[in-house]
Parts: sequence; structure tokens; C-alpha cells
Amino acid sequence: MLFYFVSLLALQLVSGTSYTQSDSHTGIGFLKSFSYQAIPDPTHGRVNYVDAVTAANENLTYASGDHFVLRTDFWSVLDPDGPGRNSVRIQSNKQYTTSVMIFNIRHMPQGCGTWPAVWTVGEDWPNNGEIDVLEGINDQGPNQATLHTTAGCTMPDWRYEQGNALLDDCDALINSNAGCGVKFFDTRSYGPIFNDNGGGWYAVERSEAGISVWFWSRDAGTVPHEVEVGNETVDTDNWGESSAYFPNTDCDMTSKFGPHKIVINLTLCGDWAGSAYGDSGCPSTCEDFVNNNPWAFEDAYFDFQWLKIYT
Repeated sequence: MLFYFVSLLALQLVSGTSYTQSDSHTGIGFLKSFSYQAIPDPTHGRVNYVDAVTAANENLTYASGDHFVLRTDFWSVLDPDGPGRNSVRIQSNKQYTTSVMIFNIRHMPQGCGTWPAVWTVGEDWPNNGEIDVLEGINDQGPNQATLHTTAGCTMPDWRYEQGNALLDDCDALINSNAGCGVKFFDTRSYGPIFNDNGGGWYAVERSEAGISVWFWSRDAGTVPHEVEVGNETVDTDNWGESSAYFPNTDCDMTSKFGPHKIVINLTLCGDWAGSAYGDSGCPSTCEDFVNNNPWAFEDAYFDFQWLKIYT
């Protein structure tokens, strides 16, 4: 058993390596590098994902300097028999395998009924896997990072990480697609607390050795300088213990995760936020609240300072 623990620790310590910046997105760069997915919400949320023209006309996405904002409608009362609240789902034009991604985020969507997510996914889901970097519901932090795969990918009970491991089986076709998630220790990693502290940095490293996700709050004194400034090169060995760590000990990363695109979206209610709504201290029912309280979604927006990708 001791050898097993030491082996896991050694794997985490050697998995870090040096990467060189290949892509950098700031402000209008997001609009050039991502495409809009005006599709029915796969998670059955009370949203209507719009196309680029509608998003621009309604100011649901806009770029100014080093701000890229993605938000939901916050002025329309909805017909309960009509479409959901206008919102946005975008996907990167490029796809990635072994890489590091750093998301510098000032603000994330908050409020009852919200379900924001920043994640990566392969084609023919779940056959090429999914990595949820930032995700939560109804202001119920802290952040949760999760993997979703086909059968045959599990996580060990003990891992070198700053988070609480949840289910250990990543199979998307069991446990109502809960996947194998990790709840972060840092309460500043999600929702109003994240926003009150000016946001922070999320980073995800994907390699054959495993997948790691880090979070540093804007007011933390431990942010690696290369992360803070978006350096041309990064070395994940310098970043310390990750918030969530998914090793390859019982999961073949090369077969379970194919080329991934980055997805940023904001849904409302749906399979997770809707089912947990009654336990979140929120009023009414989720769909009724979304339909009749547009003002409640004024703070339901992302504000990205930049996204940098290293390979």
C-alpha cells in the first residue's frame, strides 16, 4: 500500500513539463477563434442558444480591449410555452490533445438557476471524453472539475490534490452522467465569492500521465508568475499541488480522450441546475424563476481577460 501511495505521488511530481504558447485569445480574438453553437441545449436547460448575429445584436457577446463578455438575456419575460432565455454557447475552431490551457477570468455567471461551464470535449461524445474545468450551479460553490468518458476509466481513492474526490468511475453512461468529479477546497473558485475577489486563473494540463486542474484566486499570494502574466512558456512543475488530479493509473488517457475543442456556455436550469434547484435555497421553481425574473440574470455573464494555450 505504501508503494502504491509513493507511486501515485511520483507520477504527479513527474507529470509536469515545459510548454510553449501556441494560441492567445484576448478581446475580439475570442470572436475570431470560436464559433457559435445555436443548437438545442443537450442538457435540457431553459435557454435558447443563439447564433453570432443574434448574439451581437442583443449584446450577448461583445469584446472591448481585453474584455470578452458572454452573457444571457436579462430583460425579457418569457412565455412559459415558448423558447428559453436567449444565451450563448461557443466552441473553439481548433482542437487540442497534449496541452496546457490558462483561463484568466474576471467574472463568471452567478444567480439562481445558472449553470455556467468552461470545458473541453471530443467528437462522438462520450467516446473521445470530456474535461470540465469550471462548472457549478445555483451559486453553490466551490468549483467542480470532472471527467466524463466511456466505460473503463476510474480514479484511485487517494490522489495528490487540493480537493475532495467524488465518484471514482468516469463512465458517462452510469450514475446519471455524474462522471468522476473533484470539489475544490478553495471557496473562492466559484460564484459570487469568485466575483467579489475579482476572479482568478483556471489552468488545465492534459498529458498521457493524467489531467490536472489548478485554480488561483485574484487575491491569492501563490499565483505562479508565468500564469499571472501569461508567459510565452510555462512549466507546470512550478505550480504546486493541483486543485484536481486525474492520473492514468486506471484510465488510459490516450484511448479515452481524443482531440478536444474548448466550449464556453451558460445554460439555465436543465439536468443538473434544475434537479438541484430545490436544495439550493432559491425561490419558486427553476423554470418559473427563469421565465419571470429577467432582472435576476443581470450578473449572469462571463468576462474573460484572456485565454492562452500551450503545447
